[in-house]
Amino acid sequence: MTKISAQISGVHGYVPDYVLTNKELETIVETTDEWITTRTGIKERRILKGENQGTSVIGIEAVKGLLEKTNTDPKDIDLIICATTTPDMVFPATANIIGDAVGATNAFNYDLQAACSGFLYALATGSQFIETGKYKKVVVVGADKMSSIIDYSDRTTCIIFGDGGGAVLLEPTEDEFGIRDSILRSDGSGAQYLHMKAGGSRKPATEETIKNREHYVYQEGSAVFKFAVTNMADVAAEIMDRNNLTGEDISYLVPHQANKRIIDATARRMNVGDDKVMLNIQKYGNTTSGTIPLCLWDYESQLRKGDNLILAAFGGGFTWGSVYVKWAYDPK
Repeated sequence: MTKISAQISGVHGYVPDYVLTNKELETIVETTDEWITTRTGIKERRILKGENQGTSVIGIEAVKGLLEKTNTDPKDIDLIICATTTPDMVFPATANIIGDAVGATNAFNYDLQAACSGFLYALATGSQFIETGKYKKVVVVGADKMSSIIDYSDRTTCIIFGDGGGAVLLEPTEDEFGIRDSILRSDGSGAQYLHMKAGGSRKPATEETIKNREHYVYQEGSAVFKFAVTNMADVAAEIMDRNNLTGEDISYLVPHQANKRIIDATARRMNVGDDKVMLNIQKYGNTTSGTIPLCLWDYESQLRKGDNLILAAFGGGFTWGSVYVKWAYDPK
């Protein structure tokens, strides 16, 4: 029996119009453009402004563009998975809101939360639904409105994050293309270093939690950096070894855009040059679940059928992982 794989047959992204530059951040917190650029590689990030504008706005635009460019009828979509850390509401799922807005009336939808690794977790999960043969069209969204949970008086976090995201369409193939392998990891002991203190069931919102500014991202940067550099590089190298790939075999590393130093360390471990690293952190910052699909969107015109891609990410929780993709189409 021929094995069915899940191939990426289209990708689209969306970022808000408002550009928050390092120069503007200099007027908000004690920092400089040079300090931010040197340590993170970030020059600007996009911010979603306006009333009642949640992560679904980003997801809806990304999926609408995806369906249009792949000439896909929304009624043919079987499933939408939305990877996000910043859902519109606790419930319903942001994926449900996206599905309704794009007219995917025959799909079932749900959210997946794995912080910055969310898109990889969702991609691996979505591919399983295709591989069973039961579903033909699965949309995987990675999107976040990080500005909604960032304290703009905290210079250690507000310089890093931005808003944006993207979506891919997964379809079945019996050829060698698609999602070839995945390695996903987690370590809950890392929660102490990167989390949001209040707003969940353990510590619901109160006047005191709001006064103490506990509804924002809390990060111990040095600890997170140490774990990220090691684990993201290790898992990228592991998936290459498992699939008998060398640096010469890789067309692109598609890394989570958290910090350029982490990206550089991963590329060195994989023995790939800068010309094989997808990089847009300078434009968008860290959009959490949105970084990897935004990279694929930005570089789509440079990809060729058969290209070997290694996707790698590290996020709060801790979560991390890598996915090996053989690209399925030439530029359209």
